Parts: sequence; C-alpha cells; structure tokens
Amino acid sequence: MKQEQIYSLREQLNQDDYLVASYYIELSPDVDPYEKAKTFAVGQTIGTWVPVPGITDEMRDRYMGKVIQVFDIPPADLTVQPVGNEKRPYLFQIAYPTHNFGPDFPMLITTLLGNDASTSAQAKLVDVCMPKPFLNAFPGPSFGIEGLRDLTGVYERPLLLNMIKPCTGFTAEVGQKIFYETALGGVDFIKDDELLGNPTFCPLVQRVKAYNAASDAAYEKTGKRTIYVANITAGVGQLEENAKHAVDAGARMLMVNFAAVGYSALQRITELVNIPIMGHYAGAGPYYEGTYTGASSPLTVGRFPRMAGADVVMINTPYGGYPLKRQKYLRTFHELSMPLGNVKRSLTSVGGGVRPGLVRRFIDDLGADIMLSPGGAIQGHPMGPAAGVRAMFQAIEAAMQQVSVEEMAKEHQELRIALDMWG
Repeated sequence: MKQEQIYSLREQLNQDDYLVASYYIELSPDVDPYEKAKTFAVGQTIGTWVPVPGITDEMRDRYMGKVIQVFDIPPADLTVQPVGNEKRPYLFQIAYPTHNFGPDFPMLITTLLGNDASTSAQAKLVDVCMPKPFLNAFPGPSFGIEGLRDLTGVYERPLLLNMIKPCTGFTAEVGQKIFYETALGGVDFIKDDELLGNPTFCPLVQRVKAYNAASDAAYEKTGKRTIYVANITAGVGQLEENAKHAVDAGARMLMVNFAAVGYSALQRITELVNIPIMGHYAGAGPYYEGTYTGASSPLTVGRFPRMAGADVVMINTPYGGYPLKRQKYLRTFHELSMPLGNVKRSLTSVGGGVRPGLVRRFIDDLGADIMLSPGGAIQGHPMGPAAGVRAMFQAIEAAMQQVSVEEMAKEHQELRIALDMWG
C-alpha cells in the first residue's frame, strides 16, 4: 500500500469530500500507534482486521479512510516515556470519504462507531469536522430559534417550558386540569414528561384535545396562549402514526426522544410534519458516559439532533445533581446554537433541577436565547403551579434587569417562597 493512500495531510484533502473524525484511544506501550491508526482507518472503510483479496488501488484511492494525525497525550516529542506498563493515550484523526455513507444517519453512525470502533478497539469519538456540502444535505430545524420566537411572540427573554408532573399514571382529564392551572401563570410551553407516551390510560389524541381545550380556557383569562408539546415517542412504525394522529387532533408541537428512536427516526418526523419538534435526550447517557467508548455528549446531544432537524433540544446541565462537566454543557450549547453551514440554530432547552435560584446562572452562561425547563419547581410550588410559573418569570426579569434575585424577591411572594424552598 502506498503511503499517500493511507496517510494524508489535512491540507492535501479535498475538503468537500472528506469528514474528519477525532478519537481518543489508549494503547499498550508495545503497540505502534501509527499502525493501529492505519488498521483503524482501513477497518472503518474498505477492510477488516486481516487482508482480504479483491481490494484494488482504485478502491483505496476513492473509498479508504486516511490517517490525518496521531497526537500523543501529553504531546511528547522525545523518546522519554513514563516508567511502567501503563497505557499511552492518543488522539487519532481519521478522514472518511463522505460518498461512503452520504447524508444518511444510520450509515454515518455505523462508519464512525462501527466495525473496528466497536469490535477490536476501545475508541471514543470526541469530535467530527464535516464539509459544508455534506452538512447542507441534512434538513436541520425547520423553525429553529427564530421560528419558535415567532410562534410565541416572545423575542427578548428566555422561553419558559414546564413538564407535567407526576410523570405518568394519570388520565387525560387529570392532566387537563394540571395543564390549565399551570397555563394560568402564562408559561410559554407545557410538555409531556418523556415517560408518558401513548398508554391506554392516557391516550395521545385525548391529551392533545384536552390540553388544547385547557390552553384555550386559560387564554380567555390571561391573553397568553400556552403551547402543548405532545410526546409521540414510540417504535418506528407507530412513531409516524402518532405524529399524524397528533397533528390531525390539533397538535402545535411534538416531542421525540431521539436517544430511544434514533436520529434518522427524528429526521423522518421533522420531514413529515410542519410544526416544531422538540428533541429529548432521555437515555443518551450510555452513548457518551464511557471514557473509552461511544461519542462525546456535544455530538450525541448537540450536533446530531440539530442536523436531524430538532427545533429545540433538551440537554442536561452541571447544576441539577448530574456530574456533567461544565465544558461539555457549554460545548453542547455551542453545537446547537453556533453557525453550522446552512443548518438553522436549534434552541437549547436546559432541564434537570431548574429552579428560580438558578435562572441568573443559565442566562450568564448561555444568554437569553434558551428555553428554561423546570418541572418540580413549578408543579411543586406551595402556592400552586401558576405561582411557580410566576416565580420563574420574576427570576427571569431579575436576571434580565441585572437585579439580584434576592432583591426581586422582596416584592414578589411567589419568588420569595421558591427561594426559601429550593435556594
């Protein structure tokens, strides 16, 4: 095999034809990292762990992966090595021809994480650099941040969402009452908890009709229309049926758990309906929590669902008890909100322990183009869910006006009680 067939400088590649993936890997001291990277690049594209007949130079030139870089961690350039037999960490950068898989999520994920990465090496995908023509072939959000703001008529402050609690185990009539009492506070969105799909005791279509009626009734009193986000997550065949039935029943926004159904299923729904889609991450932890396997959380929960078309994506934060690194939370926000070819920006929805006392921190971290998504902090407010909504709005107002939340609480009972309860 010619050197230029398996190795390449990044600058020598046709940037529009290759995707460059970066992997973290640890190897024994007796393993040559360049040889391992070479077998990795071949194994992820045209070959296997042993040479096979039928591979031609033309195949290698057009379809084989290329080793772009092998970085030592730390970046040592001399032969002085750590004493002992501990493994050595490296960062591999492998370029894959995009015509191997095209704009197709199952084949993209299989190429990035299948074969050698899942059978003969423990390697974690930490970053992907994609050419713009490849990126632009994905649908991306239909509405995105700007579309969601147009939908609500809210342009300056963070949007506010609540999820109905308890999570499951109630009828549509009970949920309707909870929805109405919460909507009286003027919340922008109310969604199903991710645990509530289409059970017989609380059918999806019944919820859409009942919750829309509750939204209308609250609108008559407040002048603010709360949008219901219906969870349609199900198996692939039922997923499309759920989407169709929910839209026919009057749904204005849907939610899909992409960690459970896959990115391509999420993409299918975004192409099928003409209303905003919320992507939920429930169950994504096993994809990114491994140090040596899977893919990083900014890709898993950020880049990929955005490419698949989620208009808003629920993410975790370091502030609710889950030990997520702050840098990963910030990078996930960047993957959702920073320029990415022609792909629209997705709205970042922060969840998990969100409460009035944390509002200023989220706005300082991420700015105002976010969705705050408290659950218990609204449903568990001692004065009722409408008061919980008002407490959140009071905390938002304090942050936007650069006033301390304690100062704002002096004149707002709802906020004062929330701070006393949850800090």
